[in-house]
Amino acid sequence: MLRLGYKASAEQFGPRELLDFAVAAEDHGFESIFVSDHFQPWRHSDGHSPFAFAWLAATGERTKRVALGTSVVTPTFRYHPAIVAQAFGTLGTLFPERVILGVGTGEHLNEGALGIAWPDSKERFARLREAVKLIRLLWTDQSVTFDGEYYRTRNATIYDRPAQPVPIYVGAGGPQVAKFAGRAGDGLICTSGKGMELYSEQLLPSFADGAREAGSDPSKLDRMIEVKVSYDTDRARAMEDTKIWAALALPAETNSLAQTPCALCAGAQWISAPDQRSNRNPLRGASFRQKVRLVE
Repeated sequence: MLRLGYKASAEQFGPRELLDFAVAAEDHGFESIFVSDHFQPWRHSDGHSPFAFAWLAATGERTKRVALGTSVVTPTFRYHPAIVAQAFGTLGTLFPERVILGVGTGEHLNEGALGIAWPDSKERFARLREAVKLIRLLWTDQSVTFDGEYYRTRNATIYDRPAQPVPIYVGAGGPQVAKFAGRAGDGLICTSGKGMELYSEQLLPSFADGAREAGSDPSKLDRMIEVKVSYDTDRARAMEDTKIWAALALPAETNSLAQTPCALCAGAQWISAPDQRSNRNPLRGASFRQKVRLVE
């Protein structure tokens, strides 16, 4: 079954305007609302970066039925995994069976600003695996003492958490993380704009392999993709509106290592409008990312 959701573009709009868009998305039939969690936006000029956890709480109160989630939060650097577990335990209690925790390995743009040393991809992935393990323990056990390679807790308890743990979806751009998503997650998140072979030959098969290794039926797990569009009744306006998202057309490694929004802008200014397929506007002036959710 295909479900369509709205991706709240927190890098382009302030929290109040973005909240109004989310309410409109539910009113117009979208079934989920996912928000990015950035400390800094992709773009310095006119950029925004509202705190995702607070914004989700406000959105939950203003909406009635849509699923709410992050795409994605990094539970490994500026947030300790236990803090993420507490935040989404609270959200899951406030909005039962509506909240989804989407996680990923992160970007230097958001973590380096706090003076955090940015490790290689191998360590970032190892941290993510350990963080997911700890979060799940905190949602199911009492008085968790955890001694990992990167994170530790001593008699930690999340007191406010839903009876049914919040689903965890894992963002993946390659087969290794996709396999982990199938093995340890409840769903997969990926982005559009790559060659079809990446999805059909790498991400989806690896996700299914991971699920089967964990004893799960891959057809029962969600697979989500962000499909980026720019819409306007005026084609020239639709093309012009893509420019604010030019940075997303840069190579993934460039985005991962960029240190400031200005650095991304400098790289993106050479990208022509036809190459900016990562950008979207559902109504005039209202950028969006369409989140497609597949459930079989």
